[in-house]
Amino acid sequence: MAIFSKEEAKKIMEKALSFSTADSCEINMGGSESGNIRYARNTVSTSGHQSNQTLVVQASFGKKTGTATIDEFTDAALERVVKRAEELAKLSPENPEFMEPLGPQQYADSITYQESTAKITPEYRANVAEKSITPAMKKEVTAAGFLDDSAGFSALMNSKGLFAYNQSTNLDFTVTMRTNDGTGSGWVTRDYNDVNKFDAAEASQIAIEKALMSREAKAIEPGKYTVILEPAASEDLLANLFYSLNARTADEGRSFMSKEGGGTKLGQQIVDERVNIWSDPLNPLVPSSTWNGDGLPVTKTSWIENGVAKNLAYSRYWAEKQGVEPVPFPGNAIMDGGSASLEDMIKDTKKGILVTRFWYIRTVDPQTLLYTGLTRDGTFYIENGRIKHPIKNFRFNESPIIMLNNLETLGQQVRVNGSLIPYMKIRDFTFTSLSDAV
Repeated sequence: MAIFSKEEAKKIMEKALSFSTADSCEINMGGSESGNIRYARNTVSTSGHQSNQTLVVQASFGKKTGTATIDEFTDAALERVVKRAEELAKLSPENPEFMEPLGPQQYADSITYQESTAKITPEYRANVAEKSITPAMKKEVTAAGFLDDSAGFSALMNSKGLFAYNQSTNLDFTVTMRTNDGTGSGWVTRDYNDVNKFDAAEASQIAIEKALMSREAKAIEPGKYTVILEPAASEDLLANLFYSLNARTADEGRSFMSKEGGGTKLGQQIVDERVNIWSDPLNPLVPSSTWNGDGLPVTKTSWIENGVAKNLAYSRYWAEKQGVEPVPFPGNAIMDGGSASLEDMIKDTKKGILVTRFWYIRTVDPQTLLYTGLTRDGTFYIENGRIKHPIKNFRFNESPIIMLNNLETLGQQVRVNGSLIPYMKIRDFTFTSLSDAV
């Protein structure tokens, strides 16, 4: 087994540190057990299991650092990898942004591990595939999906006395349903720490219904439309916003958070006042680790409050340079939602477009967060409070900042890719051209 308990990991890492003669030494250790099943054309194509373990040594003499990795943990192997890292450090140039390792820290106990997920069996994975394939075949739809589940640990120890440990589990599922006539496509994604929250039949049925609804799509003219974005579509754009809340790029004038003439937009309103975004490693729906790769504690943090930028992420180096406390990047993002369901939002729309998800998103202008991409797997025209017909896919050009300033309605939150994102109704979303792809 590649998963070591807190005590087992600590013992191995202490042994490795005992071989170090460097000015400072940092050791990262991790391991995982994971399984998967893939199916396409209504047939299982592959299934497998992986077991991985690694130990990474980072040795430093002054500001010169070397790194070496190993996947066996005998005393001889541990001594060898430490000495190799030290040899490389002595050959390396100085790193002008080198930071001494942190001393001991206090961390909250994480809630990222669920025994039920760690015990997923091959039989369970086969049953998930069956719950997609059988109903798809009955509706003359072809299923293609992937389920991946994992259980693992990560640990950090250094020569300054810091030790951190975390166990986690995760399940990721996606399925695409295509009608057998080739004109309709539907898609769903699900991810959880706790497998008991996952319903493969429910998820697959949604994708089947989307595929059937999207047959024989009609073309409409590109332009600015009111859109209802399902959470998976919103997250595709918002993730780029979340990870652009970086103090260094803002301070250096390279970010949408940079203010003309110098400084940042911290404390300024940047989006609609209904927008509240925070991170919380102890949120039971989207838990994450309570420490980051540097060993900094990760705690609940407000990023945007009532539309106002409240925080930027500071690396240890940039925080020291700016004379502030470091603020680590979050392990999740939580955006406040409302009580409206998807059905409520459709009923309240006179004319608009429902978007299942975006695809192939690329940066157009990083300083305005302008992105381009395509709709995919179920795009529908709404008229007088009901879905009138499917429409051909669009290419869009849009910024999540503009999008959040054009907010009309916030709906219910849904977990997507480890974050909580609401359904959103947005006015004047820019579609620039048509795409013939289904």
